[in-house]
Amino acid sequence: RPRSHTVTTTSSSFTANLSASSSTLAYDREFLRTVPGLLMVTEIVLGLLVWTLIAGTEYFLYPAFGWVMFVAVFYWVLTLFFLIIYMTMTYTRIPQVPWTMVGLCFNGSAFVLYLIAAIVDASSVTKDLDNHNYNSWAASSFFAFVVTSCYAGNTYFSFISWRSRTLQ
Repeated sequence: RPRSHTVTTTSSSFTANLSASSSTLAYDREFLRTVPGLLMVTEIVLGLLVWTLIAGTEYFLYPAFGWVMFVAVFYWVLTLFFLIIYMTMTYTRIPQVPWTMVGLCFNGSAFVLYLIAAIVDASSVTKDLDNHNYNSWAASSFFAFVVTSCYAGNTYFSFISWRSRTLQ
């Protein structure tokens, strides 16, 4: 019995769509002019200051400063990640993700954990521990409270945004 040698091929438009969509990556310059955008940049700059002030010391000898380092670095990286998402408008390309809820949860958790870390940082700073690192730890404590207030502000704006979406 003879076999048929017909081969059927199909082409996909996936590569065409992929190349077309990646070339139209949007950039939202106006985001940095909004209050949440300015707060996010402030969180990144001062959060970097918090963890570099601690990283320049012998923080690993004191577990409390290790916790502050973890919170500061963890939320610094995530805030940088979210800034990139907002500035490139990636959230418009992934509509399945409830971005207002994600922003509210992120900023709320950052506020709570940064508040705990700032309190731990401030309560751990004493001249008895190490005079050499005192100024760095005291400065990191101050900036941790400033970053905490920035996350509190962003939590408020995220809540307002989430609330307006859920009422529609």
